[in-house]
Amino acid sequence: MIQVYTGDGKGKTTAAIGLAVRAKGQGLRVAVFQFLKKGETGEKQALHTLGILFQQYGSGRWMIDRQPDEAEITLAQKGLAAAAEAIAGGYQVVILDEISHAVNFGLLPLEKVLTLARTLPAECELVLTGRDFPAELLALADLITEMKAVKHPYERGIGPRRGIEY
Repeated sequence: MIQVYTGDGKGKTTAAIGLAVRAKGQGLRVAVFQFLKKGETGEKQALHTLGILFQQYGSGRWMIDRQPDEAEITLAQKGLAAAAEAIAGGYQVVILDEISHAVNFGLLPLEKVLTLARTLPAECELVLTGRDFPAELLALADLITEMKAVKHPYERGIGPRRGIEY
């Protein structure tokens, strides 16, 4: 099955990480691949502690108003290849965090992500997160949850908080 967590609200990655923890608690093999992001985050440290495969494939630099450089494209391609290897290797839950941005910003071709999703084994749950999903990916999803921004501390000038937003 394919799950999508999308929308302009907070909680997409958090929901996917919660699912990863639940699946691990039930003895499933879980892998998380983060695109665009880089650095020491709470989820990275916690998932490593729990024995969940967690890898980042991003430069950590904003992609707004610029084209990705070759190193960023190569990194994203390595991330998608690693996810495909995890699926082929029998992981039962595979999370592609910020995958819609990787596609929308030109780091990954949509067709490669679609191919991965279309060839997903029945015993694997694929979880995709991000905003502004391409319609073709949404059409393949079995579950779509949209996070809606109603109110956020950012609106009051409060920036990201350790342990809450990262």
